[in-house]
Amino acid sequence: MKLTIHGYSTALFATWYFIEELGVLFDAGDGVVSNLLGKAGKIRNVFVSHADRDHLTGLLQYNQLFAKESLSIHYPKDANSFKHLNEFMTRFDPHMGRAQWKPLEDMETIAIKNSYSVQGFENKHIEVPNQLKSLSYKVTETKHKLKTEFSGLSSKEIVALKEKKGEDYIKEETKTNVLTYSGDTPVYDYSKYDKCKTLIHEATFLTKEETENKNDKNKHSSLEEVLEMAANISIEKLVLGHFSSRYDISTIDESIRQLIKHYNIKIPVYRMPIGKMQKDILNGKPIN
Repeated sequence: MKLTIHGYSTALFATWYFIEELGVLFDAGDGVVSNLLGKAGKIRNVFVSHADRDHLTGLLQYNQLFAKESLSIHYPKDANSFKHLNEFMTRFDPHMGRAQWKPLEDMETIAIKNSYSVQGFENKHIEVPNQLKSLSYKVTETKHKLKTEFSGLSSKEIVALKEKKGEDYIKEETKTNVLTYSGDTPVYDYSKYDKCKTLIHEATFLTKEETENKNDKNKHSSLEEVLEMAANISIEKLVLGHFSSRYDISTIDESIRQLIKHYNIKIPVYRMPIGKMQKDILNGKPIN
């Protein structure tokens, strides 16, 4: 399936990514509804990475216009801000529709559409002992295909074998990681993003030195670290976002090009603009 991804991602101000074909929204910062307009009504599942305001305040307007029983809002189970936000919105506008607010465990998987599912996994953005406060998300497509040893059989023989042995005997399950969304997190484990068709990863800062010199309680990635990782794992497309507005876009683009050359990266690399929505990200022109 070709994925149409719309998004906005500027550190501190707002971050969200809408996967149109799947009806999935990753994070819900300001501007979701005002930018997507009627397309926002296609959203069936919202997966919020953590409880920072720039990743969730778009839920207020979204709920007012589109909330209904078929909408599920998923969040890290120990991020208590979501419970309070739900309570506030219910009191503020008691006549609006009711979405389902669902806390997620680490590695919990949610079926979203046909053969697709989303799994949340803990990252290192917010680390509190014995509490799950921050998640990344992986979209997986599951298919069942005929085992290679039966590929030479006729359709009549396959049907007969299926009736005798059952479908599980003749078919095998394959899983494809079609998209991974990092949320806010430092780069810490390459295997979390390996073998992914499209990786959406934050790159708040440009250099490793900047991340090392930050004393913030919550950790972020640098462009340098993300591209170093991309050079050492198997991914097909990379979307970079969550850049700090301290940088102008020409500086960001030049840094990306230099690091692509340094790490000999061959896959297409896309960059989210500062302060602007980007429509159909993967159909745009990559930096390289």
